[in-house]
Amino acid sequence: MSVRTPVTLTAEAAKQVERENAAIARGLKRQDPELLDQLIETYQHRLMRYLMFLTSKREVAEDLFQEVWIRVLRRGSQYNGQARFDTWIFTIARNLVIDLSRKRTMASLDEMREGSEEAETRPFEIVQEGPSPLEQFEGRENASEVATVLLTLDPAYREVLTLRFHEEMSLEEIATVTRAPLSTVKSRLYRGLAALKPELLKLRAGAGRGNDHDKVEVES
Repeated sequence: MSVRTPVTLTAEAAKQVERENAAIARGLKRQDPELLDQLIETYQHRLMRYLMFLTSKREVAEDLFQEVWIRVLRRGSQYNGQARFDTWIFTIARNLVIDLSRKRTMASLDEMREGSEEAETRPFEIVQEGPSPLEQFEGRENASEVATVLLTLDPAYREVLTLRFHEEMSLEEIATVTRAPLSTVKSRLYRGLAALKPELLKLRAGAGRGNDHDKVEVES
């Protein structure tokens, strides 16, 4: 699993995305089966990854994955092409996770908090010297470590980091998916990045101790 830095679309690329979204909207209104197959093929890995990070359970994520596409088929006429298709489909996925969490009395994503109300609204900035932790650990081996650590973070941080760096969504798009104010999205992003690096260092320190133990066993 790779970690990508969000990119800014050029004007021409943005127009191309708009044309693609409009074509998807027309196809969904017709309930075009070939289009649905293409969409599943295009988005299956990204959608499954997002659901895995939200639920932390593969079986649950797989069930929700199927339900997302059922919703797309049934409610495709509601997609008007004005927003990016991935933003729309990720919103469907998140709503399904929230519905499930309510049924199972798990912590609802709607209630994900970063602490007290004061912590949620208080301005928070981190000094960024050099690449962010996700950019710093973006190699194949390190990306695996990032994925492991992400699962240990607060769900609010985990979701925003996943949408921002894996799905390359803008902060405004993340606000749309999570139905959170832009200031809250920024706060969760900064706090998530701040929490990520020390956890990665802990993981590596633990792995180092394990390697040292194996070395002693071999030498003895």
